[in-house]
Amino acid sequence: MPAEDVIIPLTIFDKAAFDFQVAVLYAFKPPMPSNEVLKDALSKVLVYYPHLAGRFIKDDLGRTCIILNNAGVRITETYIPVTLAEQLPSINPSKDVNHLLPPVEGVEEMLQIQLNRYACGGLVIGETSHHRVADGQSMSSFFVAWARMVRGLDLESLPYLDRLAVSQPRNPPNIEFDHASIEFKKTTVNPDTTSVFSPIETLMITYSTEFIDNLKAKVNRENCNPHQRYSTFECLLSHTWKKMTQARGLDPEESTQVRVSVNGRARIKPAVSMEYFGNLVLWAYPTLKVKEVLQESHAYVSKAIHDEVVRVDSRYFKSFIDFGAASKDVDNKGDDLEATAPEFGNTLCPNLEVDSWLRFQFHDLDFGGGSPCAMFPPNIPVEGLIILLPTCSEDGGVDVVVSLLPEHVPLFKQISHSMDDELN
Repeated sequence: MPAEDVIIPLTIFDKAAFDFQVAVLYAFKPPMPSNEVLKDALSKVLVYYPHLAGRFIKDDLGRTCIILNNAGVRITETYIPVTLAEQLPSINPSKDVNHLLPPVEGVEEMLQIQLNRYACGGLVIGETSHHRVADGQSMSSFFVAWARMVRGLDLESLPYLDRLAVSQPRNPPNIEFDHASIEFKKTTVNPDTTSVFSPIETLMITYSTEFIDNLKAKVNRENCNPHQRYSTFECLLSHTWKKMTQARGLDPEESTQVRVSVNGRARIKPAVSMEYFGNLVLWAYPTLKVKEVLQESHAYVSKAIHDEVVRVDSRYFKSFIDFGAASKDVDNKGDDLEATAPEFGNTLCPNLEVDSWLRFQFHDLDFGGGSPCAMFPPNIPVEGLIILLPTCSEDGGVDVVVSLLPEHVPLFKQISHSMDDELN
């Protein structure tokens, strides 16, 4: 750590991210290292990730910043007098697992870890981290680094921490897109306005490797362009978009939009941004009529997703960085920009919000006893949220976590594995 505290203003990517603590659960079968070994390795690896041990503050200009003051992270330890095998069936996104997680309200720590030790020696790690400090790709790399430290291994690569370099604008800047309306919205303050929270149910659907292979073969048979092959993500998202649209019972003439996260690490320079620790994500917005989603082929919907994601290219990211530089003083003018990320309790219908964790390094997350036997976000109260993550099953596949209103869940479960295009 430097001799004096360092103050890091939030980048424009940080400001566009979710403004809350993101929770994830990781379950590991025994044997697992002791809590003392885990904590000792955590204290060592945090040296390379000082933002996680910092705090949010306001600087002299009123901007939200991260102060690298080595204030630390919060560790909670619990003991559960049953075996992990007995509890695993009840550890899933549809259950209340808050007892396995640190609190997310009124928390000043950027990172919290709860070590839930079971009688058999198994462990469930409940983790929360503030999204404006780092995105999912960064937190995945951090966990792998922590696990390597536990096993006495060197880090494969050091994180790149220069936020200023990654968000450096061009000279002269060139803002080509309306980012103030796409990634942000104008803040409106109405003290009489209250949020209306609807009951939301979260469930996890597992798609086997065989199902995914059949789905991709179907999509590529339907595809009119022999030179275009769609990814697992595009095929599964098109399938899930169809099923959730049908389950919601939407009007055929209504428009439905998916907000798809796009990782910028391969899209902007410098090359070290691949190891960048922070937020480097923007979004694509494929939009179709409900009747198109339901009546057109999987290939048609996959193409709509693909085309919009491709448009969020290097040029788009550079324009966003230039926009950030032009609006860096916006906090001082009483004209704050508010991120378009949904808040807890939001009902997004007829739209969807999707995040892909398929390229995160979860299978490299080995503390000494193997990779996780279960891993997922807990119940997330945002209707219309979809998260794709690699299944922990030895047979492979993909787990899709979806959040819906309770009245839409039974039909979604019934049709989730049907590939028929004749939808009522």
